[in-house]
Amino acid sequence: MADTLNVNEIIEDFPILKQQVNGKRLAYLDTTATSQKPLQVIEAIDDYYKRYNSNVHRGVHTLGSLATDGYEGARETVRRFINAHYFEEIIFTRGTTASINLVARSYANISEGDEIVVTEMEHHANIVPWQELAHRKNASLKFIPMTETGELNIEDVKATINDKTKIVAVAHVSNVLGTINDVKEIAKVAHEHGAIISVDGAQAAPHMKLDMQDLDVDFYSFSGHKMLGPTGIGVLYGKRDLLKNMEPIEYGGDMIDFVGKYDATWTDLPVKFEAGTPLIAQAIGLAEAIKYLENIGFDAIHAHEKELTEYAYEQMSQVEDLEIYGPPKDRRAGVITFNIKDIHPHDVATALDTEGVAVRAGHHCAQPLMKWLGQSSTARASFYIYNTKEDIDQLVYALKQTKEFFSYEF
Repeated sequence: MADTLNVNEIIEDFPILKQQVNGKRLAYLDTTATSQKPLQVIEAIDDYYKRYNSNVHRGVHTLGSLATDGYEGARETVRRFINAHYFEEIIFTRGTTASINLVARSYANISEGDEIVVTEMEHHANIVPWQELAHRKNASLKFIPMTETGELNIEDVKATINDKTKIVAVAHVSNVLGTINDVKEIAKVAHEHGAIISVDGAQAAPHMKLDMQDLDVDFYSFSGHKMLGPTGIGVLYGKRDLLKNMEPIEYGGDMIDFVGKYDATWTDLPVKFEAGTPLIAQAIGLAEAIKYLENIGFDAIHAHEKELTEYAYEQMSQVEDLEIYGPPKDRRAGVITFNIKDIHPHDVATALDTEGVAVRAGHHCAQPLMKWLGQSSTARASFYIYNTKEDIDQLVYALKQTKEFFSYEF
């Protein structure tokens, strides 16, 4: 584990970054949507399919045993990575969205008149499942107010959560604003009122060291594809006692204990929530991605992203008529969401692509937040371990070129 990050060595591990786009070097600034994958992850998945492809848990032959070891070994890697107490607390899902939906569909301790508390900065995946739960149970949905910079004030948290609150759902890091929420303190407030907290960690897990014992959250969800792993794999962490009392939402092979003609019983955690053939190759790839990140070290990752974000914030702030949304540069994750006056963000993103710069444009699956910002959509640049100041300089140059092009009177 290094104290500093050698970005040039890291870039060598990512074959996709060596290409040109529209004749320009690729500056990939869309990691918040999905990260690129290092050779180590690609080769780990390839090795599974080439050498020991088999189903898990059921077979006693050599390939089945190797596949089971790889899959369950990945679960242990995740458990250690987030410092969960028990392997039963690690449920593999298709991604953050599936993990949150599992909680919303299975956690039953909510009744008519109860309250579910969320924020306006949430991704749709952390709003819509709770809307549906509120409709289903005739409960109420409440929103913690945000400050002018798109952050949460702990006094507002305390004023919103009360004894009627049964679930608090909040993002660890906003995918739009880069706001970093104090989920440990929010969890403390929730627990004081007998509520549980479910955290969307999709934008936190790739960038910061996680400790479920320290955070003391009840559920925590994240995705593999945003942290160098493959698509189609996610994690739901849940406290064991809560998961034991929850019913599965998918039924079929592997998750059963006994099946008769007219009824069935369920097997133990964590397989109770993993019906059918599991995500074997994806889990193995995720474990390799975690090892890759841990080898770099999250202190080095944080320092690198902080330097890039502050540099980008300063350089982009000098572009005339460009507005940046969210917290100041020293209180945000590696995400900068912005608009240029009188230019639609989709036009901005298209123009940047002609210069080899990949950014995201749209409502970022956060329409309530867009309404709060008073915008229909925005552009977004995000940074990770394989980005450099050269990428940011390329972005800023492309932004100036874009502004000049659209201000030209034909």
